[in-house]
Amino acid sequence: MINAIDNVVNAISGVLYKPYIVPLLLVLAGIIFTVQTGLMQFRLFSESIRVVKEKPVNLGATSSFGALMVSTASRVGTGNIMGVSTALCLGGPGAIFWMWITAILGGASAYVESTLAQIYKKKDSDGTSYGGPSYYMQDALGQRWLGVIFAVVLILTYAVGYNMLAAYNTQDTFSAFSFYSGSTPVIIGLVLAVLFGICVLGGGKRLTKVTEVLVPVMGILYVVVSLIVVIMHIGSLPHVFGMIFKSAFNLKAIFGGFTGSCIMWGIKRGLYSNEAGMGSAPNAAAAADVAHPAKQGLVQMLSVFIDTLLICSATAFMCLFSGVEPSADAAGAAYVQAATRTALGNFGPIFMAVAVSLFAFTTLLGNYYYTEGCLRFILKREPGKQFMLVFRLAATFLVFLGAVISAGLAWDTADLLQALMVLINVPVILILAKPAVQALKDYENQRKAGKEPTYNAEQNGITGTDFWRG
Repeated sequence: MINAIDNVVNAISGVLYKPYIVPLLLVLAGIIFTVQTGLMQFRLFSESIRVVKEKPVNLGATSSFGALMVSTASRVGTGNIMGVSTALCLGGPGAIFWMWITAILGGASAYVESTLAQIYKKKDSDGTSYGGPSYYMQDALGQRWLGVIFAVVLILTYAVGYNMLAAYNTQDTFSAFSFYSGSTPVIIGLVLAVLFGICVLGGGKRLTKVTEVLVPVMGILYVVVSLIVVIMHIGSLPHVFGMIFKSAFNLKAIFGGFTGSCIMWGIKRGLYSNEAGMGSAPNAAAAADVAHPAKQGLVQMLSVFIDTLLICSATAFMCLFSGVEPSADAAGAAYVQAATRTALGNFGPIFMAVAVSLFAFTTLLGNYYYTEGCLRFILKREPGKQFMLVFRLAATFLVFLGAVISAGLAWDTADLLQALMVLINVPVILILAKPAVQALKDYENQRKAGKEPTYNAEQNGITGTDFWRG
């Protein structure tokens, strides 16, 4: 039964990832937004770092940094380790180059979708804000039905696809140890589910607090260890970069079989890792209390770079500098564990198991954070306590289930669902991009004039918003 389901899911996913559907849509959107924003990824990188340090406008509200950590918690996860391993093993070293390209272009897409979420965010009863793609589909596009479909797909993607995959990847990384047996996935699944349940039953505020601490600590530690590996094998630098660029531009291999090429794997795993254009991070971005919507757009652009250009590159370099050649048979935990064992000895697999566990845990929390907002949109009200208890318990059970299902079903389900999110969200933000582009120009003009930027929606031709009224 499971194999039959996986075959259907894999077949649909295979069609969506043909070069002229999801990959083309992502790349074209990234190029269009990059041009419309005047190469903002390069011009405003330092500005994005400055903005993330700012405190919220109102005391106690969600800061830019808090929103960044929630979105980064979802982005930075097992995809940065297992996803990169899979891309290297199945697409070759060149896949990492195309992951970089996806991230650079995706930075502009992340800006547009997150700025739109800020402009059209809603005011809660306590004065804080919430929102996301479903809200700009409803209020800016005038299509609530599309927002409902998107909300449903997002819940399925994160509560089912991504969280099950994070749980599977966590238990899989322990397969390198001698104590691993048939009961290990069950034990790890139970531990993850219990810890996850404790956090989500505490609500969104607890999620933000947990991720604000764990994400920067684990990210910095992970990058430091990868740098140690690179320095230990610095003589391999020309060889590693030679492999990456040679593989990335092997056009005969690429176009001879696109579905297995480095471009496709780079885009697919890059999307799974950084989520730019999917419409997930805007749900966190809408909660930030900022003086100008462009500020949170810049912050979310930075999140994409942290995820892919920093964390994913750390994994790729750790593996490639170890000297262990990637192979299709070792895709996933096996390749990462073999590479780190070669580079760092017995410490390598232990460090990787701890890193994956921490990455997975924050991913589970960040992913879940998005689903509650979508429930609220679908129901047109705050869900009742009993309903939310059942929903949270169901989400907790799915974490356990993910640890015990097959690898193929876990990956294929996540790939399919994320593609559906792209197919809904990217055309919408292409249509609605004008307010986000105008907001960037408005922000830059005020900065050039020596002002601290503020935003007025009506002066920018936008009416009916809960915020930005002067």
